[in-house]
Amino acid sequence: MEKRVLLIVSGGIAAVKSPQLIRGLKDKGIASRCILTRGGARFVTPLALAALSGQKVYEDLFSLNDDNEMGHIELSRSADLIVVAPATAHILARMATGLADDLASTALLATDKPVMVVPAMNVRMWQHPATQLNIETLRARGVIVVGPEQGEMACGEFGFGRLSEPEDIIRAIEDFYSPASLPLGGKRALVTSGPTLEAIDPVRYIANRSSGKQGHAIAAALAELGAETTLVSGPVNEPDPVGVAVIHVQSARDMLKACENVLPTDIAVCAAAVSDWRSAEQAPSKMKKNGSAPPALELALNPDILATLSAASNKRPTLVIGFAAETNDLIAHASKKRSAKGCDWIIANDVSPASGTFGGDDNTVHLISADGVEDWPKMSKLAVARKLAERIAHSLDQQQ
Repeated sequence: MEKRVLLIVSGGIAAVKSPQLIRGLKDKGIASRCILTRGGARFVTPLALAALSGQKVYEDLFSLNDDNEMGHIELSRSADLIVVAPATAHILARMATGLADDLASTALLATDKPVMVVPAMNVRMWQHPATQLNIETLRARGVIVVGPEQGEMACGEFGFGRLSEPEDIIRAIEDFYSPASLPLGGKRALVTSGPTLEAIDPVRYIANRSSGKQGHAIAAALAELGAETTLVSGPVNEPDPVGVAVIHVQSARDMLKACENVLPTDIAVCAAAVSDWRSAEQAPSKMKKNGSAPPALELALNPDILATLSAASNKRPTLVIGFAAETNDLIAHASKKRSAKGCDWIIANDVSPASGTFGGDDNTVHLISADGVEDWPKMSKLAVARKLAERIAHSLDQQQ
């Protein structure tokens, strides 16, 4: 089966390396079709890209009127992977905010295929908080980021912002096509995320506070390292991570059933904020206020998903990881939870109101295992996810 890449070449001196990239992809048996932005055309010609790719080069959104031309939607969906190389600060910002005012940005917004970006820009532009926020936003949506590298730039400065070498970009594209070569290639992962909603009546429910940001980021990070990842998520506003199979559930019982159906897996990360209790009886219609006294609400225990997965007999994942969201005595409570649940690791995090963890973009966690406690510095939830995925890959590698 032919491997097909849609290569978007944006502006910047690094665009001069795109012919070498196209040639290298062709040598690997990967076909490429190109979109050249107006800025990119300042550094490389459409003729050069067309000659090397053997395909027409597309430039103008409003010139695609002929029935024989490929429109932006067909362009974005005819490939297995969209690669933006070089990806300037400008196009990254447009991707992050959903702008679609030319052929490249419209194709990126219309696609349902995985996207890889290879940033290239001045070191100060790369380090600017706006660019870093845009990169984190794109990572959270499942965009694969390659580079940038550290080195001397055309502007005479030195630092991070240099385009990755074509052979490194090609290697990343090959990894996309052959995930078995990645650190978690061939592994299966299960991640839970978000809250569970336990119905009291048709309009009211019991729930925990959870945005799902951390769990969704972990699922995306595991998939980026090659794991075949399934995310079981309660109701959240987060988009489904690209490259991850997602099962949407409501209640704790639904979540447990979905998790059991996914087993066996090598990895289980229980990041969901599962409600401990549910209403013992769900009212069939909306409960009405009768006078001033509230109705008595009898609670029942929900199933313990983490403990159930940890105790699974022949289907127990090799590595079971839970989360302990605590408001006080963090390490003590989390350590006790690890022992009680029978899981391998517990990720402890402070969710007191002052921490800003719930709904926020940052997290401060502690990894607790049989070997002791690792105190991680405060970082973004995306960074926590990537570090955790790397620790998981290292741990499984050590067990082989």
